[in-house]
Amino acid sequence: MTDEVAPLRRRFSPEDLEPLLRKHGVSGTVVVQARHSLDETEMLLAIAASTPFVLGVVGWIDLTGDVEAQLGDLEGALVGVRHQVHDEADPEWLLRADVQRGLTAVGEAGLAYDLLVRPRELPAAVETVRRHPDVRFVLDHAGKAPRSDRDAWSEGVSRLAELPNVTCKLSGLFTEGDPAGTVAHALRWFGPDRCMFGSDWPVCLLASDYGDAIAIVRDDADVLAGTAIRTYGLRAP
Repeated sequence: MTDEVAPLRRRFSPEDLEPLLRKHGVSGTVVVQARHSLDETEMLLAIAASTPFVLGVVGWIDLTGDVEAQLGDLEGALVGVRHQVHDEADPEWLLRADVQRGLTAVGEAGLAYDLLVRPRELPAAVETVRRHPDVRFVLDHAGKAPRSDRDAWSEGVSRLAELPNVTCKLSGLFTEGDPAGTVAHALRWFGPDRCMFGSDWPVCLLASDYGDAIAIVRDDADVLAGTAIRTYGLRAP
């Protein structure tokens, strides 16, 4: 981690998050993986088991490996899976046969799959969702809208919105582009019943604070809670 992200070079724990949740009236949250690591996923599941306000975990597993065996070794509040697709050299990584088999297994396990993509990977994401109509997909960070030349982003995300098994996570807004504009587009394409708030904490600290994104969507119960509860199968806090 370079000096550009120096504020993140420390340990963040539930004890750091709890005062922020209390301040903004948030009673429960989902934690999401940051590394391609089963060890990290197990650590997050352990945190969820000991932290009442952590309602679920979106973890990492190797989609190209034996997904059933990996999931069988994980215990606890796993509600979804994610992979940093935007870091793969191949923009069509999602369409690899082994990845497609892994996604089928994720869906059969009753888990959601979080799409972490930029505009470059959106065409493959659209095709992937079409191939898996029974899998619940979540578009993280609203597809990472760029600050300029948003045509590819707009086309890709609007096409995803046409597919009913995709919800859109309104997260990472201040580190990626125009927050209010991105939210307005996402709400128009998906509707509030298919959008959910995501704080992107602690990464959001590079450009904003926990409450900035909540302020944009404060008045919508679906965006703040309902969509996430339905999509990830959470117990209401």
